[in-house]
Amino acid sequence: MPYQSVFRAGVFAGQTIIVTGGGSGIGRCTSHELASLGAHVALVGRTPEKLEAVRAEIAEDGGSASAHPCDIRDEVAVAATIDAVLALKGRFHGLVNNAGGQYRAAFETISTKGFEAVVRNNLTGTFIFMREAYNRCLKQHGGAIVNVIADIWHGWPDFTHSGASRGGVLTMSQTAACEWATSGVRVNCVAPGGVASSGFDRYPPEQQAKILEFPAAVPLQRYGTEAEVSGAIVYLLSPAAAYITGDCIRVDGGTVNNKSAYWTIERTSRNEAFNGFHRSITPELLRRKA
Repeated sequence: MPYQSVFRAGVFAGQTIIVTGGGSGIGRCTSHELASLGAHVALVGRTPEKLEAVRAEIAEDGGSASAHPCDIRDEVAVAATIDAVLALKGRFHGLVNNAGGQYRAAFETISTKGFEAVVRNNLTGTFIFMREAYNRCLKQHGGAIVNVIADIWHGWPDFTHSGASRGGVLTMSQTAACEWATSGVRVNCVAPGGVASSGFDRYPPEQQAKILEFPAAVPLQRYGTEAEVSGAIVYLLSPAAAYITGDCIRVDGGTVNNKSAYWTIERTSRNEAFNGFHRSITPELLRRKA
């Protein structure tokens, strides 16, 4: 069974889309959906083996993809990667900045080195890729950029470094949306909340316990799926979003609206998840819980 996208078949035919962090999680899912809709996907990430595995999956499903190992924090490597995509395909039409990461830590325990490492990964790396993509291709041809951030609204306790860097990506995207509109470049963000992905399994046991408690604080009472985030990304890349720029779509089950100080969430099972990703893998943490 192929990817069950809600978008029209062939909507990205003839287009090339770069996806950073394409070797796992949301990036892997989004790459599959874009390829299923006709795009050639340039997979970018630090681990060649992961990229090659996703490229092979897409090829097996009848899609087109290429693997481009790259550390987004290295501007020389980023420039070379973009040039490689241009040499292969002539131009590209969209960029999904999905690569990033963080670790859980109380504010007072975060070292300057640790803070700067997360900021360089999430914010500086996104900045470098946006700048090089614009100067090398999008300024001349136009296109769309979607930056994946996180549920940062009203602060993010235990993730000071990531909240700061993701918030920076949001305002940076809004700025670029203004400056680059004259070139026909749209820039938007997608902010996932608690999404069930392979990242769950990389946290230590005490943090996994917190993850398992998460749905109780979500009005829709569940985790999101990778396909639900991918759907928002694909929409913002699509022609239907031609009048949307400098904006952000939250994919968080309404978490930010939970006024828990004076309102109690009622338990519900009436919200059915969408999962069109035919190769989706349930995190080991949730399989054990089930």
